[in-house]
Amino acid sequence: MSTTVTTTVTELPESRVRVEAQVAPAEVERRIEQAARKLGNQLKIPGFRKGKVPPPVVIGRLGREYVLDEALRASLGAWYADALDAAGIAPVGEPDINVGDLPDAGAPLAFSIEIGVRPSAKLGKYKGVSVERREPAAEEEAIDAEIERLRDRLATLENVDRPAESGDHIVMDYVGKVDGEPFEGGEGRDQLLELGSGRLIAGFEEQLIGAAAGDERLVEVSFPEDYGAEHLAGRPATFDVRVTEVKVKRLPELDDDFASDAAGFDTLAELREDIANRLREYEAQTIEQEFERDVLDAVAGGAEIEVPHKLIHARAHEMVEETISSLSRQGISKEMYLQISGQTEEELAQGAEEEADRALRREAVIAAVVEAEGIEPSAEDVIEALRPTAEREKTTPEKLRDRLEGNGRLSRLRAELANRQAVEWLVKHAEAVAPGGADAARSTKAAGEKAAKGEKSPAKRAGDTGSKKKTGSKKAPKSAD
Repeated sequence: MSTTVTTTVTELPESRVRVEAQVAPAEVERRIEQAARKLGNQLKIPGFRKGKVPPPVVIGRLGREYVLDEALRASLGAWYADALDAAGIAPVGEPDINVGDLPDAGAPLAFSIEIGVRPSAKLGKYKGVSVERREPAAEEEAIDAEIERLRDRLATLENVDRPAESGDHIVMDYVGKVDGEPFEGGEGRDQLLELGSGRLIAGFEEQLIGAAAGDERLVEVSFPEDYGAEHLAGRPATFDVRVTEVKVKRLPELDDDFASDAAGFDTLAELREDIANRLREYEAQTIEQEFERDVLDAVAGGAEIEVPHKLIHARAHEMVEETISSLSRQGISKEMYLQISGQTEEELAQGAEEEADRALRREAVIAAVVEAEGIEPSAEDVIEALRPTAEREKTTPEKLRDRLEGNGRLSRLRAELANRQAVEWLVKHAEAVAPGGADAARSTKAAGEKAAKGEKSPAKRAGDTGSKKKTGSKKAPKSAD
């Protein structure tokens, strides 16, 4: 736990707390000195080389209050995290932070935080809950579907001398016009299109069925009202299309040669067995995740948990922000994601409220089980958890543990490990039953469904995965690269 920040916690209504925090005077002075050094790099003071101005000179020139204000801007985030660690709370949503008067030399800096916190749970039955669990199986239909995907990946396109049918591919040149005038981005050459794929504006592909190589067609369509290009949305358009080739997809034969080309196996039977094994492995992992989730939901369904709507909405916003952050790392901007989803950030949050409610309830029962069972990770557990990170950073788990302990972050890791162990404990002590095979499982599941519907028996509210409205516009033809 951090020794630089001390806290006092006051509980507020609706799962909120106020944290009164004080930063130790020595820590305040250390941060002021750091800020002064940084500011000194920008100052030109006679008698000192650039970047070599001592902190006391910088403070004397700029004033202590100015330097302290810079230190506060740079350090408040770290002090906020230290305060939450010291208070031992699990925050939910955005904090309301209020900084008091800037302290004199040798005095602590005070600030307060008001924030939502994870709700508490009064556990009902949590050991030995009966939950349905299906068995992994690689069904022949799933294997066949994977085989077909491999065949499609190795398919070839061959020219045919006949009119195009649905499912065929054509190569075309086109010029699009609105009010008789070509529009930007509406012209392309040698574009490959699968008829019936639904890639283009509604009605476009259908009007090319029956066209042969060398045929010219006038395609008449209307852009959707929600089309991405506003100057085209809702407007009628024509496309002068010339079909240059008609191609048919040829799938490889299902034989040993296909198995070799697709995945390097000697026989088709070996390929099918490999696919079956991989499907079973994937499904086994999925079943584990489903069972863990259902155990938590069953325990939450039998617990008393009050979750205020403001807290649910705050967590829903956190989920949306996590999604946006994850997509941004994949090169998808926030603006692009909102356009694809057809919703505002607030609408996405509203759609995620049920999922957020369920997540908060799961977290509440996990924390309650940690306390009820006295779960506490051992020193060995901590070392093992740190080993993968230590290997990546080319250090030892012990050194990494000491570093976390030094900066006050070890308690957070221990809390995460305790939560994980609580989930494992619940799963270990749960009774897995075949789907539809036990009244106990059905009654426990019914309790969870009651909670999901918002019935107050025994939990007030719970939720399932929030549905997200998705809208999107069909594409107009675009120039081939």
